[in-house]
Amino acid sequence: MKFGKEFAAQMVPEWEGAYMDYNLLKTRLKEILRFRQRTRPPTATAATRGGLKRKLTLYRAFSGLTQRNHTSYNPMSKPNDDEDDDDINQRGEGEGSQSYQTTFLMASDEGGEYELVYFRRLDDEFNKVNRFYKCKVEEVLKEADSLTKQMDALIAFRIKVENPTGWSHHDRKAQMTRLASDVAASAAALSATTPSEARASSKDFQPINLMEAIEEGSMSHEQSSSDGSSSHDEDDAEKEEEKTKNQSNNNNGNVVRLSPLEVLDHVKMNNTSETPRSTIKGFLKVPRHTELKFTRENLRKVEERLKRAFVEFYQKLRLLKSYSFLNTLAFSKIMKKYDKITSRSASAAYMRMVDNSYLGSSDDVTRLMERVEATFIKHFSNANRSKGMSILRPKAKRERHRTTFTMGFFSGCAAAQELTKQCLSVCSFFGFIVLHIVMYAANIYFWRRYRVNYSFIFGFKPGTELGYRQVLLVAFGIAVLALCSVLSNLDMEMDPVTKDYQAFTEVIPLGLLILLLVMLFLPFNILYRSSRFFLLTCIFHCIAAPLYKVTLPDFFLGDQLTSQVQAIRSLEFYVCYYGWGDFRRRENTCTSSGLFNTFNFIVAVIPFVARLLQCLRRLFEEKDPMQGLNGLKYFVTIVAVTMRTAYVLDKGFTWLVLAWVFSAIAAIGSTYWDLVFDWGLLQRHSKNWWLRDKLLVPSKRVYYLAMVLNVLLRFAWLQTVLGYNLVPLHKQTTVAIVASLEIIRRGIWNFFRLENEHLNNVGKYRAFKSVPLPFNYDEDGDKDE
Repeated sequence: MKFGKEFAAQMVPEWEGAYMDYNLLKTRLKEILRFRQRTRPPTATAATRGGLKRKLTLYRAFSGLTQRNHTSYNPMSKPNDDEDDDDINQRGEGEGSQSYQTTFLMASDEGGEYELVYFRRLDDEFNKVNRFYKCKVEEVLKEADSLTKQMDALIAFRIKVENPTGWSHHDRKAQMTRLASDVAASAAALSATTPSEARASSKDFQPINLMEAIEEGSMSHEQSSSDGSSSHDEDDAEKEEEKTKNQSNNNNGNVVRLSPLEVLDHVKMNNTSETPRSTIKGFLKVPRHTELKFTRENLRKVEERLKRAFVEFYQKLRLLKSYSFLNTLAFSKIMKKYDKITSRSASAAYMRMVDNSYLGSSDDVTRLMERVEATFIKHFSNANRSKGMSILRPKAKRERHRTTFTMGFFSGCAAAQELTKQCLSVCSFFGFIVLHIVMYAANIYFWRRYRVNYSFIFGFKPGTELGYRQVLLVAFGIAVLALCSVLSNLDMEMDPVTKDYQAFTEVIPLGLLILLLVMLFLPFNILYRSSRFFLLTCIFHCIAAPLYKVTLPDFFLGDQLTSQVQAIRSLEFYVCYYGWGDFRRRENTCTSSGLFNTFNFIVAVIPFVARLLQCLRRLFEEKDPMQGLNGLKYFVTIVAVTMRTAYVLDKGFTWLVLAWVFSAIAAIGSTYWDLVFDWGLLQRHSKNWWLRDKLLVPSKRVYYLAMVLNVLLRFAWLQTVLGYNLVPLHKQTTVAIVASLEIIRRGIWNFFRLENEHLNNVGKYRAFKSVPLPFNYDEDGDKDE
């Protein structure tokens, strides 16, 4: 793979605009190359194209099988900097900032203007990268200070929980003496294993306060001593932490820190959990900060929150380190290309400037990573380094061949079955679910292909997101189970032995539904438990929409449910058919029941009501008027469904007109919202005609086709609302086809919706999730101190 493609593949998607524009600089180099090829003498050009004349080399003197280089070499000589073709000047543009500018000394040469343009663009790219990196490092340094305060509060909290009455003077003196000897022994062992050069350089650092080390050791001594098997790992963690702590003390040697228990006088507990109770308290303006309660349950919650915060912070550091490495490598590659094209030796001088810049010389990120690793291993993984690093650096999921094979086998089994009228009536619910899962698998495939960071947008835990093969495996597995239930039903109908057990054969679809529900709620770590629980959590948040903070996965799932109205009605039919005992008589009396028809209306509007409540919750929290307009859109849809139901119950002209009017308004408003707000298209002044400036799919035709399909399929859904059969098919067949078209429309909508969300993240360089911290510091109290 060429470096340009590898460079693009390893970028942080949300930071794509902050990386060096490698392709643009390659274009500038190609301009230089084309100019040199045009102005090169014909003989030289021919010699270059033809390579060395082989005939001439036959008459050269033989140099021997063991050729020696007779050029004298002086190891003490240094390269002459005057031979470089460019001179690097640094110009400060403001306090704390630094801008780099390259002075090209050969601009008077023929074609020098092309090289001058190249170096100007190169400087612009380097200054952009350097400023962005410095800005992000400053952000993580501030966050590191915040996490340091959180750790101080956590350690003090542990002391209060483990020793609520405090230590006696005798116990504390004995423990302090023992810990002092442990620290001294660790320091001696560390100095014994440290090279002499490192020991000499360590004299520049201020020595660590022994009492501070003892205090910190006393806080976790009981916990560490409870696990004797991990004592060796704990010693390594202690040494690494002491080493990094010495470095931090070099920079902050004069910072006054409170004693451990005094920290608790300046903090309160943050109530970060989103529950119906917290929602009601927020509505009533009840403060979210509560007094500290020193219980083991609260300690567990605090440790869990800080653990997540450290994991997320470590991922930021890893991305920053990758950003620095990739850009430095890119500058090296592009300068080597320049040297090769121009036959100059400018790369050495330019890379010295890169190495001396903040991008190449700052080790803040590396030292922070070492400190975070040591802290996390000691405090959150019981001094087990392998366990701690597996959490901080989760391994990427490997694609397994058995998954692909099983998925292909199930898809073949599902495609080999014939669809019958009985299958259509019994399997319609499972068919809608399978089709939606297949569309989601297609979404994942294209999201990955066009580098849409869907796992970050949805908030999946790293390493647990499913690929499109796993999703297709689930879809075709459900399809095979559904078709097997139909075949078993038909076989038992035709078999003389089981023909008399008609009631039992009718229960087979219900048994399949119960089996799928059991698999969905299964608590064991099988069948993609993390993804199943994530789905159940989002479903519960949709059901209790106004009582939970609305996140993107919640309202995204709510939109999916609005396209599954027919599947929800099928569930209602299951309840009626099996709950009222119609399966024993093998007759369907549900549609003739007024109660069933009433619930049929209620069930149809449940997804839209959930989305309306989500919009109102966001309007209340975010004060965004656009959420009010979005809620109005769902309200009009609810009214349209209500008018349609009234027309079905009473075939009056007034109800027909109202159904037409509100359904048309709902369809037009929803289509406009899809194209403009959800997809970000129809921008008049965009460089892409009536699209948007940034497009991930190279072909513009895809966007125009998607807009046309969205309109057509949206009005196919309108046909279902008005109840007209446009094709000479059975009513249930028509309903199933139109419902399937709505699911396909939703699948198309999903891709462009997340593409637009991803581009919004790219525009804001938003590559991290904010993790709420457990403690809130009283800053005024700190200032008074």
